[in-house]
Amino acid sequence: MTIGYGTPIEEIHCSPSVIPQHIYAADTPFILRGLVADWPIVKTSADSDQAVVDYLNTFYNGQPVSAFMAMPEARGRIFYNESLDGFNFVQSEVYLDDALNKIIEIADQPSQPTYYVGSLEIKNHLPGFSEQNKLDLERSHIRESIWLGNQSVVAPHFDFPDNLACCVAGERRFTLFPPEQQQSLYIGPLDFTPAGQPISMVDINHPDLKKHPRFEYAMCSAKTATLKPGDAIFIPSMWWHSVESLGALNGLVNYWWRDTPSYLGAPNNALLHAIMSIKHLPKRQREAWQNIFNNYVFDQPEDMYDHLPDQVKQKQATMNETTAHKLRTQLINKLK
Repeated sequence: MTIGYGTPIEEIHCSPSVIPQHIYAADTPFILRGLVADWPIVKTSADSDQAVVDYLNTFYNGQPVSAFMAMPEARGRIFYNESLDGFNFVQSEVYLDDALNKIIEIADQPSQPTYYVGSLEIKNHLPGFSEQNKLDLERSHIRESIWLGNQSVVAPHFDFPDNLACCVAGERRFTLFPPEQQQSLYIGPLDFTPAGQPISMVDINHPDLKKHPRFEYAMCSAKTATLKPGDAIFIPSMWWHSVESLGALNGLVNYWWRDTPSYLGAPNNALLHAIMSIKHLPKRQREAWQNIFNNYVFDQPEDMYDHLPDQVKQKQATMNETTAHKLRTQLINKLK
């Protein structure tokens, strides 16, 4: 069964490098056509893939990078092996210029291995690139990275930060699912993943509805869009998304940010701890802990601390960096 579902993602035709203000608070995805159309790398991509490689190499500082390589039979899909005790790719340290030159070299081959350099920190490997290809975001502590490779398929996964992804070479097809569709996506292991995030086990281009029948519900909620060089997509926090690279050479620049301070930590850590310490308790105890979590975390009453003296109430109701550090220290000591 070939993919044939998904409603279009709402599009905004914007001036280059101008991000509409409502995007920052959006809880649904948006396509921003032409957002980075004036970037030098986007203009270079109109010339040739070789021109893109030559341009990137003017910034590359020679530091090794981590790259994925999958054999042609993987059809570009970065995934597990058949027994789920390993992966269908190898990951190794390479030089970026060598990897890009190899992609150009095999571009005309009918059956190609997949080469994929993911989440490369721009400031660490391509110094000066961001000064020429700049996007001003009204957020602090932004993580900026670039993804480069030939044709590939990344399984549906979610990211905790908000995500603005800018297509700078080749084409990218995005298929997005809202967070509430997680149960219909058939998620793989949490502790053994291809690239750090849990992924859907469904083949996005050839879903087997006999094996994954609930995926039909996810198909009804899916949103899709194809980005050309110069276009961008805003993916809200926690939205599941599959990313397909369609060109012989593809480049994507990502900006990630979170609306809460980084000292609060990663929510996934709390999930893993809860799975370890709560999941296997008797039902009555799990229900009791569910009530406690609702009370302290998910649905806290407004008068939760009104019965306490003011100075104590303030400490309980406020989370700052000092309090977060104390809690983290307590957790580390208890986990020893």
